[in-house]
Amino acid sequence: MCPSISLSGLSWSTPDGRTLFSDLELRFGQVRTGLVGRNGTGKTTLLKLISGEYVPVRGTIHVDARLSILRQRVQPASDETIATLFGADAALDLLRRAETGRAAPGELSEADWTLEARIAECLAGLGLEASPETPLAALSGGQRTRAMLAALTFTEPDFLLLDEPTNNLDAEGREAVKHLLARWKKGAIIVSHDRVLLEEIDEIVELTSLGAARYGGNWSHYRRQKALELQAAEHDLANAQRKLKEIARISQETREKQAQRDKRGRAKKAKGDLPRIILGTRKNNAEATSGKNVRLAEHRQIQAKEDASAARARIEVLQPFTITLAPAGLHAGRLVLEAKSLHGGHDKEAPIIRNLSMTIEGPERIAITGANGSGKTTLLKLLTGELEPFSGSVRLHVPHAMLDQQVSLIDRELTVADNFLRLNPDMDERSCRAALARFRFRAEAALQSAGTLSGGEMLRAGLACVLGGLRPPPLLLLDEPTNHLDMESTEILEEGIAAYDGALIAISHDETFLDAIRIGRRIEIGTV
Repeated sequence: MCPSISLSGLSWSTPDGRTLFSDLELRFGQVRTGLVGRNGTGKTTLLKLISGEYVPVRGTIHVDARLSILRQRVQPASDETIATLFGADAALDLLRRAETGRAAPGELSEADWTLEARIAECLAGLGLEASPETPLAALSGGQRTRAMLAALTFTEPDFLLLDEPTNNLDAEGREAVKHLLARWKKGAIIVSHDRVLLEEIDEIVELTSLGAARYGGNWSHYRRQKALELQAAEHDLANAQRKLKEIARISQETREKQAQRDKRGRAKKAKGDLPRIILGTRKNNAEATSGKNVRLAEHRQIQAKEDASAARARIEVLQPFTITLAPAGLHAGRLVLEAKSLHGGHDKEAPIIRNLSMTIEGPERIAITGANGSGKTTLLKLLTGELEPFSGSVRLHVPHAMLDQQVSLIDRELTVADNFLRLNPDMDERSCRAALARFRFRAEAALQSAGTLSGGEMLRAGLACVLGGLRPPPLLLLDEPTNHLDMESTEILEEGIAAYDGALIAISHDETFLDAIRIGRRIEIGTV
């Protein structure tokens, strides 16, 4: 029998009672499946249910397969090594004792003399050169993720369960994961917002508040299908609106005709041409017909309004975010930033930024690239004055704003509206509400506490506060802003940056994002 995972009638609620799944039906076969959806729809929870870490409230999960699961690890213990990830500590210890003549004669037959070569092959497949004895604490976060992925493939499972495998990886690490998935011929369920990675899969399963929808094909195919769904919703809305107009026209004509009949009836009654009993019968028949027509028109109108409301709701979900911003007022040729012979970092004896010089003029869009740990965030802190350079100089000639992963400029104790007014003191309450509405913080949503926002909502609030004012800052700096964002939030960020006409400095390993925001120049740390 072909290995598979089946979910039947699956229900799950969070500890606070919020329902994530209700009677969910899904089956996963030996294909690579991308699991997508807004943050909070239960993607990671679904993986934990499949792996047995969580128990469903109702329904069944049947796993007829061997699983390997990529778990998000905390800081490793000091005695953990790469061999620990492979479950090979004891076997490796036996090899070392056999090599030095310390193994008992009965143990030699148990020694796995191919172990190190097989571990090295798995590590090389993820672009990692390290020995099994390498301490995990000596690896960067991205290197540890690659080592964990290599350990997953070592056991030759039927299914890989991967939760955001490229988060916190540099470009080289992302490429290694993409190549691993491209050559994987068995089953895989991948929770990811990495659009480049999702091009390597066989199908997309989207989780929403309504359940799960399956789309055959990769990310590009999924996007085309979503575009068709948007067209269908817009078509349904247009039909519903036409029906409403037609019903209103027919109702008006019916009322006018009834008024004319009533007028003629009153005239005949006044003349006394017809007996009273006939007049009474005609009146009753007219009233019954009129009442029936009114009820029919009301029913049709209610149905058309419901159809229009449903279509609008679908459009609200499917329609891409678009926005128009005020100009930043940055002219071509205006000097924005100068850095000369910059040395800096956190250790004066070993500066991570060495002899860096750069100039930005006008609305240039620059990406700061480099491997994890190369000093990209440190460079931003030096450019903005958060860190003092050890030597060299930095001059900023225009106002600037920074959006980082944590959206640190937002005060979590204040509402979204209060944060906007704090950062845009030249705007009043009315213009504040109008600006926030453009970023989908309408009515009561503008009054919610920033501390209750999801990651995507927080990013959107930061965008609104920075770019939604009367004059956006001429220079915007972005430090890995798409980490931990769902797809919709990333696209909202892209649309906001696309509408911005100032200078931009961005740190990101997400090449799709960098292409979308139209990066024109790259500065790679370590090669300048």
